[in-house]
Amino acid sequence: MTTARDRPPEEAAEDTSFARGLRLLLTVADRGEVRADELSSLLEMPLSTVYRYLRTLGEFGFVDRQGGHFRLGPRLLIGTGANVSSERLIRHADPVLRMLVAETGETAVVVRRVALSSICLHQVESEAALRVTIEPGSLVPLTAGAPGRVLLAFAPTDVLDEILAQSLPPTTAADPTHIALRDSLGDVVSTGLATSENELFEGSISLAAPVFRTDGIVGAIALIGPAFRCGPGWQARAGGLLLAAARTIGAGLAEDVRS
Repeated sequence: MTTARDRPPEEAAEDTSFARGLRLLLTVADRGEVRADELSSLLEMPLSTVYRYLRTLGEFGFVDRQGGHFRLGPRLLIGTGANVSSERLIRHADPVLRMLVAETGETAVVVRRVALSSICLHQVESEAALRVTIEPGSLVPLTAGAPGRVLLAFAPTDVLDEILAQSLPPTTAADPTHIALRDSLGDVVSTGLATSENELFEGSISLAAPVFRTDGIVGAIALIGPAFRCGPGWQARAGGLLLAAARTIGAGLAEDVRS
């Protein structure tokens, strides 16, 4: 119980078109706003190839062009808080994740949404011999596990509609599966927490909370551990710590904006 389902895209498919496109998209997200020639230099990719990827990503609404600069498009933006770079989010999250690991004994991660998936940006592993980990760079569907469910709960309505359309025919919108998912997301919004069991890994528990800046959701932080160690008492304590930790990260990001 030590790895995510898939290796990071840069390791699993270094020379594939998908991996190159994903690296380009993540670079746009990290920079907030970037020129095509900068992407070409950063990624060591021909400028013509960069423009080809940007054109395709733009057609899907994943990137948007403003003059000579490219930024995340309307399909990916959850609010202006999504403009926080992954590098900045990791910098603020790292000491908080380390505190969570020290307090709970389990692995702590920070994630954010990319289209219909949750991507792990950074993790601090539990020191226990038997632990659950998610490799940074791993992509997991938003419907799998507490971290993705938190991101889905605060995603635009069209993202949820697309996920529901993929899982069930549109004529079955009143299906119990649809209703259960919408109800569970409503619970996440009202409580600020999501919990899942046996979803990310067999025999695992995950808890997650959203990280907000004053202008929108930025990502989510989560604790993940083996179910036999993470009973109701642990979950109650870990949930309170997660909520406080998410507020701490959000406050740090907000302070960046003011300074």
